[in-house]
Amino acid sequence: MTFPTPSPFEEIGAERLREVIDVFVDRIFDDLMIGFFFRNADRGRIKELEFQFTARALGADIEYEGRPLEQAHASHPIMGGQFARRLQILKETLDEHNVPQAVREAWLDHTESLRSLITRDRGDDCDPAEARRKALGPSPS
Repeated sequence: MTFPTPSPFEEIGAERLREVIDVFVDRIFDDLMIGFFFRNADRGRIKELEFQFTARALGADIEYEGRPLEQAHASHPIMGGQFARRLQILKETLDEHNVPQAVREAWLDHTESLRSLITRDRGDDCDPAEARRKALGPSPS
């Protein structure tokens, strides 16, 4: 993706981006609806990977050292409603930190474009039976 000068990353800066991501990651880890996905995750590692991934998406020349998103999320039965919850927490965090509009739009647009890599659900559908099926795998024959 090509950005005008300054890029969204240049507009927000590395230090401020890290501050926003620190708060955002703390909120998703502590959230009642989606926090359980992170119960075995290293918070500091997730913050660093989230910073790398987001900085790169916003135009920084920073390498993302994590696994491809589809692979990293494959073992989690993430439903559309849970994806929407994470997106809502991100929106609230960006608003509370007065992130510049161009940065906010680029960040949210990029996040939304990843939906199909994270969940197979459309929109904000959340089907508990489907989540259970995904979590338990195919039934024995």
